[in-house]
Amino acid sequence: MRRWRGLKALVHDAVDRTTDLVGVGHESTARVVLGVTDRVEPLARPARLVDAVRRVSTFGVLSAVKLVNRTFETVSDAGLDLAAKSGHATMEGTLAAVPMRSDAVRSASWVGDAALGLVNAVVGDHLAERGNGLDLGMAFRIADTYVPLEAEAIARALPTPSRKVALFVHGLATTEWSWCLESLAYHGNAGVSFGSLLEKDLGFTPVWLRYNTGRRVSSNGRQLATDLQRFVDAYPVPIEELALIGHSMGGLVLRSACHYAAEGGQPWVELVRHVVCLGTPHQGAPLEKLGNVVTGLLGAIDLPGTQVTARILEGRSAGIKDLRHGSLVDEDWLGRDPDALMAEQQREVPLLPNATYHFVAATVTSDPEHPVGRLIGDLLVRPPSSGGPVPIRRTFAIETSRFGGVMHHQIQNHPAIYEVVRRALAGED
Repeated sequence: MRRWRGLKALVHDAVDRTTDLVGVGHESTARVVLGVTDRVEPLARPARLVDAVRRVSTFGVLSAVKLVNRTFETVSDAGLDLAAKSGHATMEGTLAAVPMRSDAVRSASWVGDAALGLVNAVVGDHLAERGNGLDLGMAFRIADTYVPLEAEAIARALPTPSRKVALFVHGLATTEWSWCLESLAYHGNAGVSFGSLLEKDLGFTPVWLRYNTGRRVSSNGRQLATDLQRFVDAYPVPIEELALIGHSMGGLVLRSACHYAAEGGQPWVELVRHVVCLGTPHQGAPLEKLGNVVTGLLGAIDLPGTQVTARILEGRSAGIKDLRHGSLVDEDWLGRDPDALMAEQQREVPLLPNATYHFVAATVTSDPEHPVGRLIGDLLVRPPSSGGPVPIRRTFAIETSRFGGVMHHQIQNHPAIYEVVRRALAGED
């Protein structure tokens, strides 16, 4: 029942949030009206008295709505507990792993998985804070199994483990399934992905990370640093080579994990030979930057429509806000206003000295140097941002590639980009 409880809790939270927004609209309307009546001396005092009565009555009504909402939540939770204990609850709480095949699209499991990824992106930080059952948390997937970070479980999932492991980390609003998007169209086989290709071509064991993209990048990075060490320790054979491949936000999470692992002296960082970032907004994503500006402008206009809209936009997840500047560590957001219009300098996070980094950028125009392509990039990330962090301490190998005619979501399974990944991991560049 965990997912169903989570969905029900999210609905109750949404009712409370909507009630608050109604209050915001009321107060904004009142301020506009009083701004007029205060200028008319005979109306000023009566209007203020009427508004005082309005404030009390509005507060009472909205508080009553919240009280009824939470009372119903308590009663319905008790009913679910009783149903579960009496054996009448038959709905499964956790979704089975969606097959890593592009033809799984629109199946019931795929729709549910895609919806979870989207909900986690929008309000994932809230879900994590409330312990909501819709929180994806963080999990490692091998083939079609989410494995506990225990030696016996991993050994069962990997009867013939390789000493080379490739970890794939997905981007915002998706799950690990996104790595097989358009496989049939690109490779003529719905079950082909970068992971299966690297396993066939170079002998890497593919492992997929699943995580809540609405949480802080630094929070996910710190957890991944710890969990990846547990995975390495529980792996059936000693790992000799670890390749980290991230799409979009996934590249930021990987860089954050490397930072925290190196800072904490975790041994797995010494195994990393390659870090590949595909369409990663190292210097920020323009859509989030625009959203931040729009939020600030709307919030500065004291009208019901603008105030309510601004509050809704302010409620976007911490993970989305981290994409504004490509934040990686706690210092990038602790003690700072995430909605401030003026940018603050981000802390420079050094790259691993023992790994080769490969940054892949794309543009929607077939010519990557076309002015339009250089301006809008792959629709979500511009080439300078996906081309790597600035400044880069060039004391070790860094490779940057740019492709034309590829959109943001296509980067993670495009044949031409796979060739870059393959050559990088084979040491051919």
